[in-house]
Amino acid sequence: MVQFDHIQKTYQSPNGEIRALEDVTFSVAEGDFVSIVGPSGCGKSTLLSIAVGLEDASGGTVLLKGRPAAENLQRIGYMPQRDELFPWRTIWANVTLGLELRGQKDDVHTARVAELLDRYGLAGFREKLPGQLSGGMRQRCALIRTLATDPELLLLDEPFSALDYQTRLQVSDDIHAMIRREGKTAILVTHDISESVSMSDQVVVLSARPGQVRAIHNLEDLRGLTPMERRRHPRFSQYFNSIWKELDHSG
Repeated sequence: MVQFDHIQKTYQSPNGEIRALEDVTFSVAEGDFVSIVGPSGCGKSTLLSIAVGLEDASGGTVLLKGRPAAENLQRIGYMPQRDELFPWRTIWANVTLGLELRGQKDDVHTARVAELLDRYGLAGFREKLPGQLSGGMRQRCALIRTLATDPELLLLDEPFSALDYQTRLQVSDDIHAMIRREGKTAILVTHDISESVSMSDQVVVLSARPGQVRAIHNLEDLRGLTPMERRRHPRFSQYFNSIWKELDHSG
């Protein structure tokens, strides 16, 4: 479904060129959940920015169903590191913002959003303000806002990084279940190896800058398990240790 094809990214600085990404190639099958891990500054988030059109690649292309992703932005949902809920807007006004901006805030689309709020335990909070919700609830609202426009591909840029550890475990389980239930393809950027193994069908490991694909792990024997179940699986620690060693040797 998604193909990152020989992606390169170079920045200009007063001291010369900075190569952020070098010949990054991997693909994501429809319906799969893929994580990208790597050292800080290796270009993980830059890959998502290129895919969603926030930055241009210096070389290569990102394809969505065979067409440049830049021509298919309406099919892509992007969830940044912070929930970015507007504090003065109610939860309902926040989760329908994407529909409002696209001119799609009609009965059909808003009914879908109402169904999502009800399905994920937030129907009773639609008139609340973001500051009245817990961090985990806010993240679920942010995902519902992303799902409201019914994208085919979700790009998640470290969306749990601001949460405490216990909340992070629960929310990652919730978000994983929501994405699976809605049948979406997802790419998660994270620096947390445990998170990547517990949530993904495939883990792409990037090297230190310039980011290159160091390894790709297919977690076939963990498919169908929730993140919590995966953390208790005998293979969990084996995958964790393999990825840890690759990151440790990446520079």
